[in-house]
Amino acid sequence: MPHLPTRFVGIIIAFAPLFVHRSWKHAQVLLIGALLAPGQRTVASLLRIAGLSRERHFVNYHRVLSRAAWCPRAGARILLGLLVDTFVPDGPMVIAIDDTIERRRGRRIKAKGIYRDPVRSSDAHFVKTSGLRWMSLMLLAPIPWAGRVWALPVLTALAPSERFCQERGHRHKTLLDWGRQMALQARRWLPGRDLILVTDSGFSALLFLDAMRRGGITAITRLRLDAALYEPAPMRLPGTLGRPRRKGARLPTLAEILAATSTHWRTVRVPGWYGAAERTIEITSATAVWQHGGLPVVPIRWVLIRDPLNRFAPQALLCTDPTRDPAQIVRWFVRRWQVEVTFQEARSHLGIETQRQWSDKAIARTTPCLLALFSIVTLMASRLPARERRQVEQAAWYRKPQPTFSDTLAAVRRAIWREQAFVTSRRRSDSTKVRFALPDAWAYALCHAA
Repeated sequence: MPHLPTRFVGIIIAFAPLFVHRSWKHAQVLLIGALLAPGQRTVASLLRIAGLSRERHFVNYHRVLSRAAWCPRAGARILLGLLVDTFVPDGPMVIAIDDTIERRRGRRIKAKGIYRDPVRSSDAHFVKTSGLRWMSLMLLAPIPWAGRVWALPVLTALAPSERFCQERGHRHKTLLDWGRQMALQARRWLPGRDLILVTDSGFSALLFLDAMRRGGITAITRLRLDAALYEPAPMRLPGTLGRPRRKGARLPTLAEILAATSTHWRTVRVPGWYGAAERTIEITSATAVWQHGGLPVVPIRWVLIRDPLNRFAPQALLCTDPTRDPAQIVRWFVRRWQVEVTFQEARSHLGIETQRQWSDKAIARTTPCLLALFSIVTLMASRLPARERRQVEQAAWYRKPQPTFSDTLAAVRRAIWREQAFVTSRRRSDSTKVRFALPDAWAYALCHAA
C-alpha cells in the first residue's frame, strides 16, 4: 500500500479522532486511493490503485462509508480549522453557499429527484435532470501559488426534494433552510471572526438575510432592480399612540436611479471579474431599508453596477452591513464565481458522479468526502516546496500562465509516487541488480487512465 510523505501526515492525522483504530486504517487507504486513482472513484478502483486488488476482506473498506460510526460534520470542523490557519489566519473571512446537482441514476438511490439543470438550462431553455441535490459551504481563500481565489469545500449536505420528505414523513427543508443552518454552523465554529457570506439571487430573501444579520454574518447577494426600498423609520416622539413605525418614506427604485441623468457614478477596477484579469465598472451606492409586508425589516447598503462598454446588463447587489465600502462589496461578490469552478474541477478530476454506492449512508458521505478532497489536496500542496507547487503543464498550443487545480493535484501525486519509488535500503556487499518490474498500481494508473 502507498504511504504518504511525512509533510502530508500532519494534515491527515488531524482526522484520526473521527474513527476507531481499525476504521482509521481503512479510511487512510481510501484517502490515498482517491488521491491517486484516475477516472472513477469507486471503492474497487481505490483498492486497485493502492495495490490491494487481491485483498480478501475488501468489504471492510466499503463499510467505512456505509456502516462505520464517524461524523462528517465533525470532520468538516477540523477541515475548516486547517484551511483557516493555512490560508486566512486573520482579517475578514469570505464564505459562499451554493447548491449543485449530481446526476445519478438507479432504483436504489432513494433521495434522487427531478431538478432544473443549471448547467444545461438558460433563460429561454429549461432542462430537467434526475439526480441528487447537494448544498455546499465553501471558503473563498486566496491561493498564493495560483495567483487567484479558490473555493475550498468544507461542509456539504444532501438536500432532498419535497416529495422525498413527504413520502417518509420528514419535515422538508428548503435551500434557504439548509443555507441558514450551514452559515450559522460556521458562525459557531468561528465565533471571533468577521464572516462575509456571498450567495446568488436564490438567497435574496428577507427571512434569510435577517437571520444572517442577527447571527453576526454579513450577507452579500443580488437585489432586484424593482425592490421596494424605504428610508429608515423616523424617531418616535414621546406620547405617540399606536405601534412604532417600521419604515420611512418610499425611495425610488434602482431602475429609476439607473435611468436618472443626475445619478453620480464612480469608476472602480475589479480584479478577477468572472475569470477575467480585471474589469473596469461604474458603481453608485446608498443605504436603505428593505421591507415587505409581514416580513422582517432589513437595513442594507445597495450597490448598482453598470458597464461603461455595455458588455453586461446593469445589476444590483445588497449588503446587510450598511457600513461596508461599496467597492469592497463588489470585490467580495465576484469571488462567488469560483464556486462553479470548484464544482466543475471536482467533476473532472475527483470523480464526482462516478461513484457507485447504493446505501443511504454511503451516498450521504461519499460526495461530501470527494468535495472535501479538493480542499485536502490544496492543503497538501501548501506543504510542498514552492517550485513543485508552481509547476504548470505547458504545451506548444496551450499557454497556461498560472497553475490550476489539475496542476496542484499532479504535484501532490508526484510527491506520493516519489515516496514509493525512491526508498533507500541498507547497503549490502552481495547485492545484485534486480530487473525492474512495473508495479501493479502503476500499470493500473498508466493503462487505465481513461
